Amino acid sequence: MVEVAEAALAERQYVSAIDVLLGLGWLTPLHVAAWRQGRVDCLERVVQCNLTRTSTAMKLFRRWAGRRGLRPSETAYVARTRDRRRLRFSKSGDSDIERHYSTHWVGPGLS
Repeated sequence: MVEVAEAALAERQYVSAIDVLLGLGWLTPLHVAAWRQGRVDCLERVVQCNLTRTSTAMKLFRRWAGRRGLRPSETAYVARTRDRRRLRFSKSGDSDIERHYSTHWVGPGLS
């Protein structure tokens, strides 16, 4: 997980949960595209790993980002549809889980 996060951070100066899930191979670009187009009700439905393992990876990711001194920046994810509705990440819709998924971790070089 760390190698994947470090690579995304080096490339763009920020890293997101989606970057990590894609890098681990637990999510495919096709699934992300379908979710962004509103064809999947929540991102967790297409993650190719069980929720316990995904949750553990996301906790480790947040811990790594905090220790690395990255700045959290919550990002609004909206569907690429006419209604531009807010996309949902989790099956439960829990606000804390949604916030964790939607947070981008920004490096010190990016304002």
